[in-house]
Amino acid sequence: MAKPLMAKATAVWLVDNTTISFKQIADFVGMHELEVQGIADGDVAAGVKGFDPIANNQLTQDEIDAAQNNPLHKLKLKFNPAASGEEKRRGPRYTPLSKRQDRPNSILWLVKFHPELSDGQIAKLVGTTKPTIQSIRERTHWNIANMQPIDPVALGLCKQSELDAIVQKAAAKKAAEGGVMSDDERRKLVSTEQSLEMDAAPKIPTAIEGLETFSLSDEPAEEKEDEPILDADSFFNLPKGGAEEEDEDDQRA
Repeated sequence: MAKPLMAKATAVWLVDNTTISFKQIADFVGMHELEVQGIADGDVAAGVKGFDPIANNQLTQDEIDAAQNNPLHKLKLKFNPAASGEEKRRGPRYTPLSKRQDRPNSILWLVKFHPELSDGQIAKLVGTTKPTIQSIRERTHWNIANMQPIDPVALGLCKQSELDAIVQKAAAKKAAEGGVMSDDERRKLVSTEQSLEMDAAPKIPTAIEGLETFSLSDEPAEEKEDEPILDADSFFNLPKGGAEEEDEDDQRA
């Protein structure tokens, strides 16, 4: 059910100017019954000025009288013909001025990681024009050298659910056309929720059988074990020469 404008201020006015129950007011403005009771006690919405729903074309006096006479009556927001069709307004998404400079980066991200999206889908998602998208696809944009691909969700230009919905729609269209998709394209068409539910990729075991005996030399490990172990003292214990070696030294002298 639609809620009134300035819900808390409307609740303050209804508490101060009517005898409608807290439950009826809470259901009408979308608050909890205890919050409305807190308004009556002065603990909630202190200093908030009441917002007259009758003067602002949100309630009729007859509707208030019916709610005061019947505690089970639910207040209904007055129909406003001027607001009819507001939810179905078409056109490009409005982007705040502070975020408009980030749109080219988001378009570059969508073109790079989701090339299956049409220009119309991208324009609707981030609120841009088709000529801008085309210039980025063809890399003829005036600032293409300084642009970096950034996720539009991270920039706050769209919601993750909206991006996932468009990606899933593109996946369904691709499947209906019968086109063969590569592994990269198939991975891109998976939504965030589906990717989070996938099993983790198998990890390489830290200890692989056989590596503990690996050696860079050609000699087997068993032959190395038979080699004598040399200590430092053995290098300084030089062998003593015999009498023949002494005679040869005397002759040379």
